This record gives sequence, C-alpha cells and structure tokens, in this order.
Amino acid sequence: MEIKEYPEEQVAAQAIGYWTGAANRIIVGGLRTALAEESLTQPHWWILNHIAGAPDEWTAATLTAKLTPYDDQNLDFDAIHTDLADRGWTRTSGDRLTLTPAGEAARERARTRNAKVHATMRAGVPDTDYAATINVLRRLIHNLGGASDLPA
Repeated sequence: MEIKEYPEEQVAAQAIGYWTGAANRIIVGGLRTALAEESLTQPHWWILNHIAGAPDEWTAATLTAKLTPYDDQNLDFDAIHTDLADRGWTRTSGDRLTLTPAGEAARERARTRNAKVHATMRAGVPDTDYAATINVLRRLIHNLGGASDLPA
C-alpha cells in the first residue's frame, strides 16, 4: 500500500506531538508484541543486550540504575533479573552478570524478532532520511532543554 502524499506546507503545519506520539505507540507496540512472543518485556531485552555487550561488567544494581529511566511501564527490575536467572539465561559470578548459552540463544531469538519489526518499519525509508528524522527529533528535544545525545 502506498503512503498518501501531501504538499510540504500542509505536512509542515502538522503537530509534531501528535506524530511522535503516534509513531511511539505503533513502533514500541510492535517491538513489545515481538518480544512478548518470547515472554519478554523491553527491559528483559535491554538487560540481555547490555550483559552480552559487556559480560562480567554489569551488576543487577548498575543495570537497573542505567535502564530505569527508559522504562515507561514501571516494571520491577528485581523481578526481571530474577526471571532471567530462573530461566537459566543469566548467572552471577560474585555480583557480576553474564549470559548463559541459553540466555544468548534467547537474546538472539529476540534480536531476530526485533530486526523483523525494524525492517518492516523502515521499508522504503532510505538511511539518509531515517538519520535526518532522528537528527530533527534530536534538535527539537535539544531546543526544549532535553537530552539529545544518542543513548550509550
């Protein structure tokens, strides 16, 4: 299905709050639906990715502190850490977290699901347009005093 085209001045007059909110709801909803197929929430995914990217560097407390600002569902991070450990996907050495082979396999399955959502979302959107969109949103956020740096 083709997207309907409108004159630039009509598009430029649109309320950015509406469109960013609508985009957030559909994009995050799609990602959450894909993760739910693995019985995961976004924070599960974030934790698995952070541990995979820096094994033996993160503790449950440091990961919780880093990720809590991004959680819009007020989830219980302690329960998520417990859930991942109970599934046998994470283990603790001292207080440092690592993924088990089963945890890495689950992370890879979730990554594949998320990649499908991203591919669908970005179909027909060249990288230059996507990057320009992100940079425009960063500028709007910066102009209003928000944090416009890319997440670490």
